[in-house]
Amino acid sequence: MSAKLFKGAEYLITEVNKDDVFTPEDFSDEQRQIGDTTEQFALNEVFSRREEIEHHNLPLTVQLMKKCGELGLLMIDAPEEYGGLELDKATSMLAAEKLALAGSFSVTYAAHTGIGTLPLVYYGTKAQKEKYLGKIISGEWIAAYCLTEPGSGSDALGAAATATLSADGKHYVLNGTKQFITNGGIANLYTVFAKIDKQHFTAFLVERTSAGLSVGPEENKMGVRGSSTTQIILEDVKVPVENLLGEIGKGHKIAFNVLNVGRFKLGAAVTGAAKIALTTGIKYANERKAFGVTIGTFGAIQEKISDMCAAIFASESLVYRLAGLIDDRLATIPKSTPDYYGAYQEGIEEYSIECAIAKVFCSEMLADTVDAVVQIHGGYGFIQEYAAEGYYRDERINRIWEGTNEINRLLIPGIILKRAMKGEIPLQKEAMKAFEALMSPSFDELDDSVSFAAEKALLANLKQAFLVLAGSGVQKFMNTIKDEQEILLAVADVAINIFAIESAVLRAEKMLPALSESKKGAVTAAVKVFTFNATEKTASAARRAAYFIEEGDNLTMLLAGIRRFTKYDATGLLKAKRQLAGACLDAEKYVF
Repeated sequence: MSAKLFKGAEYLITEVNKDDVFTPEDFSDEQRQIGDTTEQFALNEVFSRREEIEHHNLPLTVQLMKKCGELGLLMIDAPEEYGGLELDKATSMLAAEKLALAGSFSVTYAAHTGIGTLPLVYYGTKAQKEKYLGKIISGEWIAAYCLTEPGSGSDALGAAATATLSADGKHYVLNGTKQFITNGGIANLYTVFAKIDKQHFTAFLVERTSAGLSVGPEENKMGVRGSSTTQIILEDVKVPVENLLGEIGKGHKIAFNVLNVGRFKLGAAVTGAAKIALTTGIKYANERKAFGVTIGTFGAIQEKISDMCAAIFASESLVYRLAGLIDDRLATIPKSTPDYYGAYQEGIEEYSIECAIAKVFCSEMLADTVDAVVQIHGGYGFIQEYAAEGYYRDERINRIWEGTNEINRLLIPGIILKRAMKGEIPLQKEAMKAFEALMSPSFDELDDSVSFAAEKALLANLKQAFLVLAGSGVQKFMNTIKDEQEILLAVADVAINIFAIESAVLRAEKMLPALSESKKGAVTAAVKVFTFNATEKTASAARRAAYFIEEGDNLTMLLAGIRRFTKYDATGLLKAKRQLAGACLDAEKYVF
């Protein structure tokens, strides 16, 4: 546990210490063992049969899910009293990361263990858990989550599916169509969202064998082709009243709280996928020759490799820092707490901002990575015979599901502003301090004896930039700021990059003393490369926000402040890129 318990978004207004973050270097022996078991399963049982899975051998997928159950990989998040392991979120995320090697099968696994299982774990009654949970965590049954409809994607509460209580009061009769349901074709139990009396958004546990429930044909998808994706059609489906999940009219709590978990687990999964893609790109660069030498000797290729490696380092740092934040918070909740899972969900919801950040940053990091890997392959990257082509197709969905990246970006400043209005975050007070700093430049010199002094000074300034922009936006638009989506999207990018840079810096500072000189050089290089790249993006987003918010003298002042707040001395950047690329090319993999 860290020395301090942080609130969600508190990183934006406070200085965080290296001892306050959890990193992959902090894994226990037990966690590493589970990671190794998961990786070996993915490599030995799934990877060798990926072609069968990609061609929709769904019986094989079901068989492999049962194998997952035998290995205990489906019960990581389930309570001990129902046969689960009830492990921490860091372990759950590590398993998700390691299963990335399994390609489409990892999607089946993630949907089952996340949005498929957790509604029952968090909101199910004792009777519901006793009836279903054992089957789900053993792999005997597959679980699915039915929220999206043909007419409601991001607007989940606009669902048209209905539930009507039968005259005898024993059943709810469900009607409607659910769209893009992962595991739809192989699931035995569905968590279905519908409106009671067309008004009260509510969740139900619905068995596959229920009369009137039918499964649509498998969708012909661009990527993750081996996973099952179908419609679920409900025509006068009778669901026993005891299968109502949670409370009537409180389905939104289930839908959104479970999505928070899905978002940060997606961050872990795509980080694992990026490591695999990078390794593929590096190996190809070491094999492919042009002009008589391997293409890995070219600066153009080395720059791509260094940028990918540095971004993955940041993504990995961000993901496990978030795991540590959530685990620290959950550890403060006694098991004897009345409504334990209600408090548990509130603990996770505290970091809904960071969960959205993980979803956006990590999925876009993977997008950049697979794009670069295809480019390294040249024309061969466009051919299905080469793995790079599949990575490229499979990546695209990650920016859509678990809430599109646009929706998640809007959530970040939206939740921050809501909490500020409730007095939970002293945003106004801190923004006033930032405005004062904007008007009075600091001439403090860096202390070179402090590790990553330049990056830490930059982070302090970037936080000031965020506060000035958020404060300016609220001052200009007041309560209508929530409707200024272009501004919110730009401000979100500033918040996202601050969290990513800070996560990378703190992890590097924490791990540095235990490393060899060569490894220290690679870590320091990764921090410099990523910080430079992310700062350039942050400066662009900040300028965009400034132009959206202000004009005239106010704009001039804001732009001048942004120039100062986003200044980063990246002296030695080329050397750092070559050093990091060289380490990756020598090791033929991601080196951290």
